[in-house]
Amino acid sequence: MTAPLPRGISFRGVRFGYTRPSRWRRGPEPAPAFQCESLDIRPGLTLLLGPNGTGKSTLLKLAAGIEAPETGTVTIDGLDLWHDERAARQALAYAPELPDLSPYASLGEVMRLVSSLREVEPTAGERALTAVGLEGLERRSIRELSMGQRRRAMLAAAFIGSPTTLLLDEPLESLDRAMRDLVVRWVGERLAAGATALISTHEVEPFAGMVGAIVAMRAGLPRELAPDADPARRLAQLDALARGN
Repeated sequence: MTAPLPRGISFRGVRFGYTRPSRWRRGPEPAPAFQCESLDIRPGLTLLLGPNGTGKSTLLKLAAGIEAPETGTVTIDGLDLWHDERAARQALAYAPELPDLSPYASLGEVMRLVSSLREVEPTAGERALTAVGLEGLERRSIRELSMGQRRRAMLAAAFIGSPTTLLLDEPLESLDRAMRDLVVRWVGERLAAGATALISTHEVEPFAGMVGAIVAMRAGLPRELAPDADPARRLAQLDALARGN
């Protein structure tokens, strides 16, 4: 009998590449953008670290169900993202580095859709917009928003309801100090409620005191590490891994 998968995010036999194999290609096939035999992201905060181009965003897209693996499975709390789609994604909050939202939908429509998917009242979306300083803009289409406002809109969507799986790609980038504090505080609140958080960031300092595990990326390959118990050494460890050392 197969043992049940642990709570959190699990990868089994996953391989993914942006360039698909072709019988017309000459020479060796390009290395996949991401591959791993087994990876478990448990409840708590896991920092996803490494230089640009090492596969961090690809890992997050696979965990969020934005990209489908060529082989293997990705599960959220034991639910397959591509077979139990609604249940697996219902409590999942994904905020990509680039605020990719439907340009012709209104901001209010996006918030109502997310509220519906998470099965919470529509006023939850209104409260999230107020939290990020976008109240009163519900009727504006996404294409009418500045890039900074779109980024706040992505975070507002993540804030709706009580997500138990957080997938955040450079969540502090281009935010002012008040918004940065809000995001870090929200992550801490969700962790205290038992959530699983996987965060890719080059700004390790705000999360250093909360981190419980590390996944270091190199050439599409994840490596699991334990954070140093000493706060000063831990910060130095995180900084070195973020730089690719």
